[in-house]
Amino acid sequence: MMKAKYQSVLELGQELNIQNGDVKEENGVLHVSGTAKTQYQKNLLWDEIKKVGGENPADIMADIKVEDESVYAYHTVEKGETLGKIAKHYFGNAMKYKDIFEANTNILKNPDLIHPGQELVIPNL
Repeated sequence: MMKAKYQSVLELGQELNIQNGDVKEENGVLHVSGTAKTQYQKNLLWDEIKKVGGENPADIMADIKVEDESVYAYHTVEKGETLGKIAKHYFGNAMKYKDIFEANTNILKNPDLIHPGQELVIPNL
């Protein structure tokens, strides 16, 4: 019953390739656990849980760990993106592009020159 209610959460976990995932239903409560690659992925899962169950759902217990806490996310640049657009996506503020640039000076020499396929580190702010 609970698995059906939270199916979108379980599907997102598969899509994000959550490691060591486990799902059990006990006494009307769904227990899910696993390890997300980054904090951003963990946040995506929690956002989906809240979307389905409300702000403080009582019918699901989630224990989601983060594999790499040194970064917020990893982002592969797509055609037409800018650091400002990427910053707006992750932080809600295009001006945070400077933080993304600084975290990637090993591969970026100019914040205005990024290329599709580049793997960027999105830093914890």
